Amino acid sequence: MNFDDLIAIDIHTHAEEPCCTHRDDGYNEFQAGMAKYFRNPAGAEGMLPTVPQTAEYFRERKIGAVIFPVDAERETGFRRYRNEEVAEIAAENSDILIPFASIDPWKGKIGVREARRLIEDFGIRGFKFHPTMQGFYPNDRMAYPLYEVIQEAGCIALFHTGQTGVGSGMRGGMGMRLKYSHPMYLDDVAVDFPDLKIILAHPSFPWQEEALSVATHKPNVYIDMSGWSPKYFPPILVQYANSILKKKMLFGSDWPAITPDRWLADFEKIDIKDEVRPLILKENAMRILGAA
Repeated sequence: MNFDDLIAIDIHTHAEEPCCTHRDDGYNEFQAGMAKYFRNPAGAEGMLPTVPQTAEYFRERKIGAVIFPVDAERETGFRRYRNEEVAEIAAENSDILIPFASIDPWKGKIGVREARRLIEDFGIRGFKFHPTMQGFYPNDRMAYPLYEVIQEAGCIALFHTGQTGVGSGMRGGMGMRLKYSHPMYLDDVAVDFPDLKIILAHPSFPWQEEALSVATHKPNVYIDMSGWSPKYFPPILVQYANSILKKKMLFGSDWPAITPDRWLADFEKIDIKDEVRPLILKENAMRILGAA
């Protein structure tokens, strides 16, 4: 990947489709609920992009993209998109895609072995965790052996934080419990793994100030600004992005729920200092990825 040729790096994009030839029972309803929440008609019509299509979209725009599946088989019953498959397609599009993986920490030792193999054999650069979808508190000690592998390899751990569009408006919230994604649980992780690069994904509604506090206090914690249109960012997030956390904020779209076109257009309209914009759009991501 030639970072000089890129105008931005999107630190948060999804490989959404399951690994098999058909969707699991309930997956259409799940995606329709997500599409309604994010006002994304493509999801409602079952037209989610493949990973090669994602690569082409981002290549046309000269935007690098970190891409990952979400392993939430235990909680949702939906088979995951195979980490190996995502990594293989990313390797074929290495000019534009950076592969992350996802392993449900409840998988225990088998998950730890998978993480080691993915790092060693497939060049995985980081791991996505979704505490609400995976049903765990990030500071639960059962997840620590997995974090140890990630820290040892110098990889990134990216955690969903705050409310989620997953299950929003669906009966019982599709079983999703918002409490698991409180960013303060990641303060413990940052203490216990001081060399682990941690990203708090999304404006952490309704715990935005807690997320800002953790990122301010812990040098190994960053925040990505994905999942929301910038026009809805709370003022305190913009304030910190312009000041003490300007080197810790990362551009992320949450593709395909939100497109970079939409995010970047709205980002142009908010009050971010000119000297801070390139930090958020690319330079901070290059630093955490070890490319700067």
